[in-house]
Amino acid sequence: MSSNATVAVIDDDLSVRRSLARLLASAGYEVVTCSSAEEFLATSGTPRPACLVTDVRMPGMTGLDLLDELRAREPSLPIIVLSGDADAGAAAYVHAAGAVRFLLKPFASEDLLGALAEALESR
Repeated sequence: MSSNATVAVIDDDLSVRRSLARLLASAGYEVVTCSSAEEFLATSGTPRPACLVTDVRMPGMTGLDLLDELRAREPSLPIIVLSGDADAGAAAYVHAAGAVRFLLKPFASEDLLGALAEALESR
């Protein structure tokens, strides 16, 4: 898949950001990484991502807070939410807020790439 679409990855864990960036770049995506929701919002002018992948639990603004903020600003931006916790409440919230997918860590690379393809097709 050589889409050249830009995907923003937001996770406070450097190793997760690096591994996701490598995976997505190997699939042909341009990748922008941020260590926090606040950093993403402060630098989100360019390049504009075609999709966003965010962790739920981060210091400061959480992935759920970011989802709410982006739904208000850009309702059509596809968002994939990642979590290390099998929290049914968070999963239900994410789906109700219109995220494309809620993936539990650890997840298979194919699951993320499939969710990303689905997200980009929905645009």
